[in-house]
Amino acid sequence: MTGEAVARGLFRRALRTVGAALALQWRGAPVLSAFSLTLTVCTGSVAATGGWLTKHLLDELAKGAAADSGRALALGVGAAAIAGTAMAVLNVTEYLVSAIRWRVTLAVERSLFGKVIELEGLKYFEDPAFHGRLKLAHEASQEAPYQLTELVQTLLRSTVMVGTLSAVVLTVAPAMALLLLLAGGVGLTAQLVRSRWGAELSRTLVQTYRWRGFYSSLLVDVRAAKEIRLFGAGELLLDRMLAALLKASSQELNVARRGAVLQVGLSLLTAAVTVVGTFIVVRGAVAGRLAIGDVALFLSSVAGIQAAFNGVVMQLEGAGRSVLAFGSYLELLALPGREGAPLQPVPALRKGVELRDAWFRYDANGPWVLKGVNLFIPAGGSVGLVGVNGAGKSSLVKLLCRFYDLEKGQLLWDGVDVRELDPRALRLRLAVTFQDFMAYDFTAAENIGLGDVARFQDAARVRAVAKLAEMDDTLCALPSGYGTLLSRTLTDEEGGGTGGVSLSGGQWQRVALARSLMREDVDLLILDEPSSGLDAGAEYRIHQTLQRHGAGRARLLISHRLSTLRSAGLIAVLSDGQVVEQGTHDELMAAGGEYARLFCLQASGYQDERVAARATEDAA
Repeated sequence: MTGEAVARGLFRRALRTVGAALALQWRGAPVLSAFSLTLTVCTGSVAATGGWLTKHLLDELAKGAAADSGRALALGVGAAAIAGTAMAVLNVTEYLVSAIRWRVTLAVERSLFGKVIELEGLKYFEDPAFHGRLKLAHEASQEAPYQLTELVQTLLRSTVMVGTLSAVVLTVAPAMALLLLLAGGVGLTAQLVRSRWGAELSRTLVQTYRWRGFYSSLLVDVRAAKEIRLFGAGELLLDRMLAALLKASSQELNVARRGAVLQVGLSLLTAAVTVVGTFIVVRGAVAGRLAIGDVALFLSSVAGIQAAFNGVVMQLEGAGRSVLAFGSYLELLALPGREGAPLQPVPALRKGVELRDAWFRYDANGPWVLKGVNLFIPAGGSVGLVGVNGAGKSSLVKLLCRFYDLEKGQLLWDGVDVRELDPRALRLRLAVTFQDFMAYDFTAAENIGLGDVARFQDAARVRAVAKLAEMDDTLCALPSGYGTLLSRTLTDEEGGGTGGVSLSGGQWQRVALARSLMREDVDLLILDEPSSGLDAGAEYRIHQTLQRHGAGRARLLISHRLSTLRSAGLIAVLSDGQVVEQGTHDELMAAGGEYARLFCLQASGYQDERVAARATEDAA
């Protein structure tokens, strides 16, 4: 494809993007947009009207004693009225722009983050390129729609202004009108080139600015503050942040420098045209061919035309970046969300969940994470999953939650492939505690209630599951009880700016566990290291509670502490993406395989003659 064809394609894409921004504004605020458009057209003709009245006023006053005082007064009052009305219109327009801007921002953010919520699974969220596009799209929700619509309004207003003022200049110095239009057109073309440079640079620097933002946020992140100070890593992170900033700034300045050289040349060209025109008009006035009012009209018209072109140039300066940002927003909205085809509802689990010859990897060119896994979790039964780090346990959990789909094989819910089921309805049948659980900057009640949005404000249910997780007494003792904000970085807006409180790691884990227990009508309970941060006594009591709570439900328990899995009906050992062993605890210990090796390895750390002696005494 030739460079010319590429340029045409980019231009058409830019026009479509600007058109989409305009359509968004008109949908979000149709009445205000129509009013604003009318005022824009009116303000475009103010300069020519005022200049024309001023010309005739000066011509009348130049007559001296022969001047018509009534006509002069009328012309003066008219010119002043035009100027005053223009100021009032400007004030109204500023309000309209503000009102439209907020409505458009609300509409854009609603659609943007509505789309983010609509995206199924974790494919996009674990993709760095997607986060770059999301950053640009979020920037678009803040400024781009407003900037693009403002660009169109400025173009419209400037077109009216240049057209009316050029008509005025034509009556005084026709050749100068053409020269001014030519100079202005060259300036606009140059600015379009600068805008394209800026847009290309923005796309190039997306990841650089993401890294800069990452380092700057890391330096003030309360979660990282301890280690940064302990390891003395502050200067290292600061240097990396500044390096990213330096890289971006050097490229930004390079583009700015090229643009400045271009713009200075064009400014000098425009100044030369203005000087020549002024010389011709003044000479005509001296020779008696033109009146004093003609000189004033020419000078004011030239200034107005230059101001109009400068206004467009200023808008075009950021237009390329706005088109790029809003284009990313439109691309994100075009991503496939929920499946269009009707999906089956998810019935209560009667038989069980089965992984049948399951193969999975995160990238088509990446390594296999699961390699032909076969595993059955019976309804009402419990399965323990064992494996070293990186064996594929957390990936298996993601598949059960349908955050990803298998590349080969099947994941069956009572014999039905889960790809035929509504993923959101499927997740309503699950209760999951993730190993990397979230600590939300919400109140204690909200942190737990989030586990069942339908009962988000059900205080009785929240307290019931907090008791199951042994957190009720702790939360009741907080300054505002369950209404206490659990945050070290935010303050309570409704509580007069009261600061939040922080919990220990083990307490947060119990809150996460309580959150996963909010749903009562679930068929599969998945617990990924639910007690890794608890002390031995709490861990024992929690597991006893979970056994009672999980009775009658399919349960998958993942833990590195193999002692917590002994009571599972079946224990599966996952190694290098494959189930290499499965059976009861006794069967696996008798087999002497990987499970027995890991169990004995852990148990050896607890061997002590005094423990055995005490057990004998207790038995006697």
